[in-house]
Amino acid sequence: MSEHQNPFLVPYNTPHDTVPFDKIRLEDYEEAFMEGIRRDNEQIDKIINNPEKPTFDNTIVTSDEDKEGYYDLLGRVSAVFFNLMSAETNDEMDALAQKLQPILTQHSNDVRLNPRLFERIRQVHLHHRRLTDEEQRLLDDCYDGFVRSGALLDEQGKERLRKLTEEASMLSLQFSQNLLKENKAFTLHITDEQQLDGLPDTAREAAAQTAKEMGKEGWVFTLDFPSYSPFMTYSTQRDLRKQMYMERNTVCTHNNSENNIDICKRLVNLRREIAQLLGFKTYADYVLKHRMASNVRNVYRLLDDLIDAYRPTAIKERDELIKMAHKDVEKMMPWDSGFYSHKLQMKRYNLDAEMLRPYFELSKVIEGVFGLANKLYGITFRENKDIPVYHPDVKAYEVFDNDGSYLAVFYADFHPRKGKQGGAWMTEYQGQWITRKGENVRPHVSVVMNLTKPTDEKPALLTLGEVETFLHEFGHSLHGMFANTRFESLSGTNVWWDFVELPSQFMENYAVEKDFLSTFAFHYKTGEPMPDELIRRIKKSRNFMAASGCLRQVSFGLLDMAYYTQRKPFDDDILSFEKKAWKKAIIGTQLPDTCMTVQFSHIMAGGYAAGYYSYKWAEVLDADAFAVFKKHGIFDKQTAQSFRDNILSKGGTEHPMTLYKRFRKGEPTIDALLKRNGIKRETKKA
Repeated sequence: MSEHQNPFLVPYNTPHDTVPFDKIRLEDYEEAFMEGIRRDNEQIDKIINNPEKPTFDNTIVTSDEDKEGYYDLLGRVSAVFFNLMSAETNDEMDALAQKLQPILTQHSNDVRLNPRLFERIRQVHLHHRRLTDEEQRLLDDCYDGFVRSGALLDEQGKERLRKLTEEASMLSLQFSQNLLKENKAFTLHITDEQQLDGLPDTAREAAAQTAKEMGKEGWVFTLDFPSYSPFMTYSTQRDLRKQMYMERNTVCTHNNSENNIDICKRLVNLRREIAQLLGFKTYADYVLKHRMASNVRNVYRLLDDLIDAYRPTAIKERDELIKMAHKDVEKMMPWDSGFYSHKLQMKRYNLDAEMLRPYFELSKVIEGVFGLANKLYGITFRENKDIPVYHPDVKAYEVFDNDGSYLAVFYADFHPRKGKQGGAWMTEYQGQWITRKGENVRPHVSVVMNLTKPTDEKPALLTLGEVETFLHEFGHSLHGMFANTRFESLSGTNVWWDFVELPSQFMENYAVEKDFLSTFAFHYKTGEPMPDELIRRIKKSRNFMAASGCLRQVSFGLLDMAYYTQRKPFDDDILSFEKKAWKKAIIGTQLPDTCMTVQFSHIMAGGYAAGYYSYKWAEVLDADAFAVFKKHGIFDKQTAQSFRDNILSKGGTEHPMTLYKRFRKGEPTIDALLKRNGIKRETKKA
C-alpha cells in the first residue's frame, strides 16, 4: 500500500487541475495550511529584503501574479476547506475550523500590519512608473487594503486591532456553526396521515423520503426550504404551521449552546470598534467608502424611496390577505401568510407552484439554463465525470467558449443535506488571472443550492422560485466564468458588494419570459410543452405580493444599517431592537419571541454587514439593464456581448458605475424597476 501524499502539496494531476476531492483526508488540511503560511512568510521576506528600490513589479505584482512554479498554497487549501465548511461539513471539520481560525487571522494580521512591507507599498503608491488602468486599480486597492487593515496605526492601535479582528473571526465562525446545528436539529415527525391534509403529493413524497432516510415511519419535515416552504403554503393544520414557523423563526434564541444573541451583540460592537479605531464614525461609514452607494445617507435615501413607492401597495396586499383569512380565523398570524397568499393567488390567477413543478424537472432546467447561456454568449457545457466532486449530488462540467476553447470548470451542488448550510451561493475553487508568460488561467466556479430533492417516485421537480434561484446563482457563476483580467484579486466577482448582485439578479428576469420557458419547460411525464395559457398566468401573476416582498427586503436593509450605524457600545435587547429598527417597513404582526438577527448570516457571518441594501441597489440596476435586452430582444447576441465585455469580464478593474454606464450608455434610473413591479412613480436616480 503506497504512502499517502498530501494532495495539496503535490500537483493535482486532474482534469484542468481541479481539486482532487476524492484524495483529501481531514489531516491534510492542517498540514497544508501551516505550509501555506510558511510559504507566504517566505515570499514576504523576499519582498521586504529586496535591496532594489520598491517598484510596482517587485512589490505589488509579486503578491498577486507571481504564482508560476510556486502556487498560492494558502489560497488553494483555504478555498477547499472553507467552501466545504458551508457545503459539506461535519463535527471534525467544525472542530478543526475552531483550531485554525485564530491561526489564520493572526497570519492575515501579520501580513497587513507588517511595517516594512507596508512601507514598500507606500513608496510604490507615492512613486511609480506609468501604470495601466488595471495596474493602478490594483495598486490603489493594495495600498488602501493595508490602510483599512490598520497599517497606519501606532503599535498600541495595531495590537488592539489584532485582538478585535481575531475575536470577530472566531465569533463569525461560531455564529455559522450554531445556525447550522440549530436548523438541522429540528424535525416535525408525522405518523397520522390526516395531519398531511392540504399538502400536495410532492411534499408528502419528499417527507416520506426524508423519514425513510432517517429510519423512521411516516413523514418527516425539516426547516430546509424545500420542506418548510410547501408545508407553510399548503398545510391546513394551523397548529402545525405555527409550530414550524416558530421553530424556524426562533432558532439560535434558545437557552442552549447554540444561542447567537450575545454573539450578535459582540460582533456589532467589535465591528464598530474596529471602524472607530481606523478613524470612521461607524462601521457603515467604513464599509460604504468602497461601495457604489458611497455613504449612509444614500443608502437610507434608496430604502426610504422604496418604502414610499411600495408601502401603499403592500398595505393593500396585506388587507386582501386579512380579508381572505377572516373567513377562517379571527386574526391572521405570520404562519397564515403563506397559506392565504396561496389561496389568493389561486383565486386571482388560478396558479400555484405545484401546477408548474411538472414542467421544471431538474435535468430539463439545467438544459434550459445552459441553453440560455448558449443563446446569449455561445458557450457550451459538457459534464465530465472524471472531474472529482465532494458529494454525489454535485455535477462537474467543462465550459467551452463560443470558439470552442476551454473557458472554465463549473460545479453545481443541488440538494439539501445534513452538513450543508441553507440558502444558495456561488463560490470559486480557483480564480482567473493571466500569468507573466501570458497564460490565461481559467476559473473553477461552483454554485451551491438547496433545491427540491428527487424521491423514489419522482425526479427532482422544482418550483418557479427554485428556477429563479438557479438562474440567480448561475448569473454569479457567469461573472466568474467570463473573468478576463490580469490580476486574480480583481477578477470575476471581486467587485464592490452593491455591484456583485447585478449579474445574478439580471438572470432572474428570464424566469418568466415565454421565449425562455419554451426552450425547456416540458412536462416530465408527457413531454408536452408548458401551455401558453399557463405562461400567460405566470406573467400576469409576476407582481403578486411584489410590494410586500420588496418591503421585506427593505426591512432587512434597515435592520442591517441600524446595527452598523451604531456609534456607542451596543447593549440593547436584540429582539426588541430588531423590531424597532425595521418598523417602518413592516406592515404585518410582529411576534415578541421571533428573531431574524440571530440567523442573519449575511450580515453577521457573511460579507454583507452594512451592505444588505445591495440587493435592492442592484435590483435597480438589473431592471434597468434588462430593459436594454427587452428593447433589442432578450436573446440579442450583440447586447449580450456588450454585457459580457463591459461588465461580466471586467471584474473590479474599473469603478462599477463606469462599467455600467459603458454598457447602458447612460445612468440607471429606478423607472424600470417600478415599471416591472407595476408601481407608478416619477423618475428617481438610482
